[in-house]
Amino acid sequence: MPWYAWLILIVAIGAIVGALMTLRETANKVELTDEQRKRVAERNAEMDAKDSKDG
Repeated sequence: MPWYAWLILIVAIGAIVGALMTLRETANKVELTDEQRKRVAERNAEMDAKDSKDG
């Protein structure tokens, strides 16, 4: 491979890694109340029951 192909490859990989690191640093953790956690658990149980019934 010519040198400029390696340069393009390194720049592309660097851009991807940089974007992933920026995304990880700016991500916010979602804080849920107990009531919201309960509703999520209920919906998950309903969907699991529906999936097991369908398949």
